[in-house]
Amino acid sequence: MKRLLWATLIVLAAKAWAGDIQPRQGWYSHTSSKTYDTLVKDTVAAIKETGLIVVTQAGPTKAAAARGITIPGNRVIGAFNNDYAVRILATSTAAMIEAPIRFYVTENGDGTATLSYKTPSFVFSPYADEGGAALGEIAAELDAKFLSVAEIAVK
Repeated sequence: MKRLLWATLIVLAAKAWAGDIQPRQGWYSHTSSKTYDTLVKDTVAAIKETGLIVVTQAGPTKAAAARGITIPGNRVIGAFNNDYAVRILATSTAAMIEAPIRFYVTENGDGTATLSYKTPSFVFSPYADEGGAALGEIAAELDAKFLSVAEIAVK
């Protein structure tokens, strides 16, 4: 019985860490030499520095720890601001379901952390027909903002 319990715990621990973020379409990932906690703090500061607002934060790491489960650091940080919201609503009501757009900070297997996000252009692409060129311009502005956040946060 004890062996079965240990085997189950080992399998659960292995499944709790699926691995580092891999490249995928529409995403940018910026690996850093920073620890997870430092990159979370620096990402929040960079969001504010670039004129965006931290709208949401969520992650399973602390809740899992409270249940006795250790998983790698994992935090989603939603960023936006009202200026972009008003401008997007003028082009496409449906597109606002994508706000806030999220940054994703993950702890890597080697103790460093990665900052990833879906580019705003990718996020808003399903609404291009409805939002037209104006939505494309807003998404491009947000692409530049998100890249600035990432560059500031990971440096």
